[in-house]
Amino acid sequence: MNKGVYVGIDTSNYTTSLALCDEDGCIVANLKSPLPVREGERGLRQSDAVFAHVKNLPSLMQQMQQVLHPADGQSLRILGVGYSATPRRGADSYMPCFLAGKVAASSMIVAENTPLSAFSHQEGHVMAALYSAGVADELVERDFIAFHISGGTTDVLYIRPDGGRFDIELLGTSLDLHAGQAVDRVGVALGLKFPCGKELETLAASYEGKIPKPRICVKGLDCHLSGLENLALSLYEKTGDRELVAAYTLDFIGQTLCEISTEVRRRYPALPMVYAGGVMSNRRIQSMLGTRFHDTYFSEPAFSADNAAGIALLCRRAATIN
Repeated sequence: MNKGVYVGIDTSNYTTSLALCDEDGCIVANLKSPLPVREGERGLRQSDAVFAHVKNLPSLMQQMQQVLHPADGQSLRILGVGYSATPRRGADSYMPCFLAGKVAASSMIVAENTPLSAFSHQEGHVMAALYSAGVADELVERDFIAFHISGGTTDVLYIRPDGGRFDIELLGTSLDLHAGQAVDRVGVALGLKFPCGKELETLAASYEGKIPKPRICVKGLDCHLSGLENLALSLYEKTGDRELVAAYTLDFIGQTLCEISTEVRRRYPALPMVYAGGVMSNRRIQSMLGTRFHDTYFSEPAFSADNAAGIALLCRRAATIN
């Protein structure tokens, strides 16, 4: 009998992604197509994002078909399809861009006659991080703390297992600007291409001078990051040094997360901490946290930025439990 796979579909605000997870819990395909953002712009309107997903999905579906039906004739069976339905798990969480993934997933199950599962984009990020860090089997059945740090979230989460998915309690967040937004706003001001994370990290790595001490603002498990944008742009105006400003920006975010992580350790000393989301693909920030805290886990860049791998893994888990 042909081997089976579970399909994950995620249509976030900046990336269309499909993933395949086999019956053993291994990702066998992690396909992505970024949404186009005009030069100098700092994001997309939801209507533009939905249109871009509709354009991207057929090409990704064709790539997925090549994985499902390789030249050697050993075709894979689709056992289930999962998709990101909302940004977070909750009745008030909604973004139109996720409708494109819902339509694609719903169409697929009609053709394949397989179960359909809906998850939140945030659950997918957490699961992808667990998988990439190699601790999915270890942590998925116990409580842990997750940081979801991206363009739309700077969240500290208490994660509890809940059947085939996660029960997520929000412990803390940014009360204004999110970490990924700060990275992109500063990056665009420096002339970088959106999204700016990779280029900003490269600039920061080339700076070897002294960096002004970041004036971070953390209150318990909440933080403020709007000041970062103003401080970074003021520093750029004074110095004209892009490398310095890049290093300052990333260190500001890293120090903020270190301060919050210290408070997490004080409140929940026995729980491991997992860092998920696109901002956490940054090696500089990972190093700041990894050298200060034990029992911490990070994912590789391919599983940190928006991707459907976690959705495929959750789809498999839900089917296995149910």
